[in-house]
Amino acid sequence: MSLSQAAYALDPSLWAEKLGFHPDPWQAEVLRSTASRTMLCCSRQSGKSSICALLALWTAIYQPGSLILCLSPSLRQSSELFHTVARFYGALSVPVAAEAESALKLELTSGSRIISLPGQESTVRGYAGVDLLIVDEAARVPDDLYYSIRPMLAVSNGRMIALSTPWGRRGWFFKEWTEGQGWQRHQITADQCPRISPEFLAEERRSMPEAWFNAEYNCVFAEAEGSLFRYEEVMNMLDDTIVPWDDEVEGSGS
Repeated sequence: MSLSQAAYALDPSLWAEKLGFHPDPWQAEVLRSTASRTMLCCSRQSGKSSICALLALWTAIYQPGSLILCLSPSLRQSSELFHTVARFYGALSVPVAAEAESALKLELTSGSRIISLPGQESTVRGYAGVDLLIVDEAARVPDDLYYSIRPMLAVSNGRMIALSTPWGRRGWFFKEWTEGQGWQRHQITADQCPRISPEFLAEERRSMPEAWFNAEYNCVFAEAEGSLFRYEEVMNMLDDTIVPWDDEVEGSGS
């Protein structure tokens, strides 16, 4: 392995530069990270999908025999994410040979595989030994699907990256973002992205409902429309110290 290849193997952000992608500081940090669990709560068009596609391809190339799954809520979203992976693969000056390639799958002669899947439990349950699991539009991935994919990492000790814009104060993505343990978190709002102009954001703010704008561009987990109670109010109603009435009756011996 040449000195440059050794450098690329150690620092994916240098490799991204080689492909003509110049990462923002937070993107370079994500590329270099070795965290086992990462959450990206980011504005639309901030580059979160691109950085995950790069990391998927880097893992496939520099970790031979690896399995990378890219999970999205719909087939269209899966196709878009994989298209980004394929675009970066096409930019390689000396690409690792592909043994099989389709609209949603890239298999290298090194044994590495990148597979993009729509978010249906029947399509993902059979996979195991996953080295990198990327969950795109994670806030819209159902809870039961999230809980069914976590065991894929049990034996491989693989990495998970969940990326999304917020979609209300509900679901596993919101819960993990606010309460979860062991996650490395990155929050990038639109005004932190150099490719999104203040003029565009001003126009969007005028054209969109405030709650929608704040979710899409300011990464705010808004209350669901029509909710009678705020999330904090509901949580404050809960008291773990209260014993259910049935349990008290059973414990009394009556």
